[in-house]
Amino acid sequence: QVQLVESGGGLVQAGGSLRLSCVASERTFDRYAMGWFRQAPGKERQFVAAISWSGDSTDYADSVKGRFTISRDNAKNTVYLQMNSLKPEDTAIYYCAARKFIYSNYEAAYNYWGQGTQVTVSS
Repeated sequence: QVQLVESGGGLVQAGGSLRLSCVASERTFDRYAMGWFRQAPGKERQFVAAISWSGDSTDYADSVKGRFTISRDNAKNTVYLQMNSLKPEDTAIYYCAARKFIYSNYEAAYNYWGQGTQVTVSS
């Protein structure tokens, strides 16, 4: 069982930056692909970014390309989401998720989820 704990959310003005972190309990963290998803009030959870187990390959939702960067440090069992040029429409609860080996941009493909961290962007 992989446990994931997100941190780094908060309140920021439009145009600002935040870095989210997700720490995994799994000692074989480097066998897991990781994803970030978000859910805004009244909306379905949507894909944000994903990274391969090695960190060599990434994927992004069109809405965040060029503004967000996903990365990982396997020595620290941690995946990051650097969010720059934040917009009010980025306001959501952000979740990290894990699945073995190959990443996906489909929510149903992930087996393990964190509790989420709130990101609020004011205009």
